[in-house]
Amino acid sequence: MPYKPSRNIVRLCVPSRTCKMLGILSIVAVITTAYAANTSIPSSTGIKLQNGFERVYIQPFGNNGIRVRASLLRDPTGNELSALLDPPLEGPGGNQGLAYDQLVGFQGNANLTNGNIAAEIATGYLSFYRIESNGSRTLLTSEFTDDKALYPRYYIQEYKSPSFSAEFSFTAEPDEQIYGVGQQACCKDNSVNKKGQSIDLINFNSFVPLPVYMSNKGYLQFFNMPSQGRMEFSPIRTRFVSSEATVVDYWITTAEPGDYDTLQEQYTAVTGRQPTPPTFTHGYQQSKLRYFNQTQVEDLAQEFHDRQINVSLIVIDFFNWKYQGDWSFDPEYWPDPAAMTAKVKELTGAEMMVSLWPSVEDLSVNYLTLQEQGLLATTRDGTGISDSFAGVYTRLIDSTNPASREFLWKRLNESYFSNGIHNFWIDQADGGTLGEAFENNGQTIETIPYARAFSQYFIGTQEGAGKMYPWLHQQAINEGLHNLTDTPATATSCEYMSLTRSTFAGGQRYCSYLWSGDTMAEFPVLLQQITSAVSVAASGISSWTLDLGGFTGLDIDTAYGKELYVRWFAMGVFLPYMRTHGDRICDIPPPTTPSNANYCPNEPWSYGEENYPILKMYIELRYKLVPYVTQLFAMLQNNGRTIMRALYFDFSLSDPFVASATAANDPLVSHQFMFGPRILVSPVGVQNATSKEVYLPRLTQAMLDQNYTWTHWWTNTSYGQGGASVNVSAPLDQIPVFYLGSMADILSGNI
Repeated sequence: MPYKPSRNIVRLCVPSRTCKMLGILSIVAVITTAYAANTSIPSSTGIKLQNGFERVYIQPFGNNGIRVRASLLRDPTGNELSALLDPPLEGPGGNQGLAYDQLVGFQGNANLTNGNIAAEIATGYLSFYRIESNGSRTLLTSEFTDDKALYPRYYIQEYKSPSFSAEFSFTAEPDEQIYGVGQQACCKDNSVNKKGQSIDLINFNSFVPLPVYMSNKGYLQFFNMPSQGRMEFSPIRTRFVSSEATVVDYWITTAEPGDYDTLQEQYTAVTGRQPTPPTFTHGYQQSKLRYFNQTQVEDLAQEFHDRQINVSLIVIDFFNWKYQGDWSFDPEYWPDPAAMTAKVKELTGAEMMVSLWPSVEDLSVNYLTLQEQGLLATTRDGTGISDSFAGVYTRLIDSTNPASREFLWKRLNESYFSNGIHNFWIDQADGGTLGEAFENNGQTIETIPYARAFSQYFIGTQEGAGKMYPWLHQQAINEGLHNLTDTPATATSCEYMSLTRSTFAGGQRYCSYLWSGDTMAEFPVLLQQITSAVSVAASGISSWTLDLGGFTGLDIDTAYGKELYVRWFAMGVFLPYMRTHGDRICDIPPPTTPSNANYCPNEPWSYGEENYPILKMYIELRYKLVPYVTQLFAMLQNNGRTIMRALYFDFSLSDPFVASATAANDPLVSHQFMFGPRILVSPVGVQNATSKEVYLPRLTQAMLDQNYTWTHWWTNTSYGQGGASVNVSAPLDQIPVFYLGSMADILSGNI
């Protein structure tokens, strides 16, 4: 079937000007719905502050939201890279371009309200307020000023081009708590509250920082810019730093303190909502590094069939190709992919997924065509080589170029999709290099501190636009899947999915899910992953998973490795996706060919006879929970309701200890999470543990009105209304889990 470009284009336009079509796919409806009941008509179409050579536009956008754009010497074009949907799914402000009805000069004053949020310019400085139900105003944040301080809107002009670096500073409170900012890197950062941190805005393996955060003061702020830079959360100042920009673009919204679901609803209404994934992804997903030939995959399917174990997705990892950039099976090891997928489906009913990398080496069958047609990313000072792997230097396909995305998808269709493999694993596509924070990936000299490549793309430089590289790589798969399945771009459900290691804000509107990258196989990392998960979920990305057991360092022949795997596997039952993967260590020597092959097993029956029935039981439990998981994703699509929830989401108002413990990043609270509205999960992260101290939060009044109590999953023992720690037995086959209400309702998805 011929490739068609996205049928739903985000247009960022200035009235009376021709739109520049960015080709940014949204798979959610872009028809503006009726305003929320508590949202009034904005008081103004917008404000333009003409501050000498600086122009600042302030406009209502979305429910209870305000968008601000600042530029130097010239107006924003309206065509800048953006993750915002225009018009938003809900609320005012769509297709307004740079409209305004208030023009303010140097040190001027003006006001704008949109629902419950107000923006005020006083002597040229901007403040944001929440309008309370009684009509009073509460300051959320304002541009930071002091007797001696840099301007809150601070620019450093690049003399070679119209771009500049920028530092925008806002007031903060010393006791303010900050949540979100994407997914922290493995493996030492156990924070949920980011206050006091300085977070680099550059993507690499396991690190997916997103310039969006929620405050416990009742607001969410998003910097709609894919540039590298920093977010700084000091005691009295929050500062956003952009390495390269032509416009500084941010959005802010508000809700009552503690109402994080409304903040997420309003944020996802302007950046997009997760379409519901296909039901097969809610089951058990089997993967390892790596099944390296067709016979292994067919034998694996036969084993699942013979052992009568459910499996919903079987994954083929990297180097299924001959050369990087082929995006096709090496026929020496995969002679008949169509027959393989048919046999897997016949034996297990499972779908299949295959890995693809963005790297291209000179020997690839596609290399010359990609070079000649300008479809590879370049570098500022060389031939486009940005990294190396497996003994060769590599370049990146430029997925920010629509022609590159079309080329990539045609190859994926010819090699995989047409042979029955409909799901794609986007690996190493973090941008700039081949996925790591360093150069010379896979070489022994990787610790030499070379500067990262100065990668340049169709849409701009790595410094100015690089965080959108993985986002547009996801789009390549999304466009292809929608075209080949003839699914409209406005569809709110997915037939197939991609798995990605990186993304940008708004990535939740793709048929895609994020995983946390290459993690260490250690008990402390198991717990650290909880904080990564709830942080990225607070940034709008709930479609998330990880490598059960960790990626690196798990020896399946050791008691430590077996116990760790069972503990991690148990947690996987209560994640948005239950996916095992890893580069296992064992007593079996690796083969000499093909490269990067590993015989070590990673199947449920690989971790000892005593653990096999436990792992099988956990898989069975996951399938019992499929109706609940399905409902969680339906809620996520409908209103952006977060799936993996730090305890502050639901209990910061009802339980003072949850609030104070979250502020301090106390592991008693930060290493637990709510899986949807009815299940509390407290994984065991200590070797040889037989019991676990679990903190049960004090229930909200709404929960008490429904006669909820905390009930132990395994014994059905009631532990009351919470507000205290309890010690529960925690053998390997009983991960500490508590539920609210009726288990029958949970298992039926009636929540």
